[in-house]
Amino acid sequence: MQVRILLQTEHVTVRDYRCDAGPEAQPFEEQHLGTSISYVRRGSFGYRYRGRRHDLVAGSVLTGHAGDEFTCTHDHHACGDECLSFHLSPAFVDSLNDKAEVWRGGALPPLAEVMVLGELAQAVAAGHSDLGLDEVGHAFAARVVATVTGRDFGRGLPSSEGTARDRRRAVETALWIDAHADREIDLAAAASEAGLSPFHFLRVFTKVLGVTPHQYLLRARLRRAARLLAESEQSVTAVAYDAGFADLSNFMRSFRRAAGVTPRDFRQAARGKNRKILQERPALTA
Repeated sequence: MQVRILLQTEHVTVRDYRCDAGPEAQPFEEQHLGTSISYVRRGSFGYRYRGRRHDLVAGSVLTGHAGDEFTCTHDHHACGDECLSFHLSPAFVDSLNDKAEVWRGGALPPLAEVMVLGELAQAVAAGHSDLGLDEVGHAFAARVVATVTGRDFGRGLPSSEGTARDRRRAVETALWIDAHADREIDLAAAASEAGLSPFHFLRVFTKVLGVTPHQYLLRARLRRAARLLAESEQSVTAVAYDAGFADLSNFMRSFRRAAGVTPRDFRQAARGKNRKILQERPALTA
């Protein structure tokens, strides 16, 4: 089993699991160390949990409750399986639904309304979206709970509409993000600055400003990068790090998706050396 941690915050840890076990592998009993939901993106495996047997395939969702024992089997093939797993803090679980039965169902079959968010989460994990992995993790978990409980998870939650206090919080936090965009900021940190739970903050911020906190953070970094490219003589690498990007390849990809040109070409245009590129339309919007 190969396990890679993609994200670790106060409220959610995201792991990438890649298992190469086949029919010859001997099943053994394991224990859920925390509450989790896992999206099966490839392969299949069996899941024995609380006296029931579940067969999971691509698009299925595995749920686990802290402290419960389970066994995975690999009876059907030898090609292995892959999962994107969200491990949730007790506070996060309480904010969604603190009834253990919700998390002890064992598994969900491939359902369209859940799969679309599972695939979105996978796209984010692969770097093909400017959403935050913690943000999509909150949305994915909420969708699973809504599906299990049969209720519209958006109802009964605090709303930013007509709430001056929430609107002020969203705007003030956006200003804080902008001022600290060169630092590492995750959903939990921004929510703490706003004085809200991460789940409530995500809903309020997105409702008020039309983008998620992570999207706003990315745009703040891109704004700073564009300004530095136009006004300074710093190298592209130095600009990327000064703007808050921890990874150069991520900066190059994000900037090109936003501007339609590379950072180097953008700098040339800013210096009047290549006006033609200013007329080109970006293939994707950031």
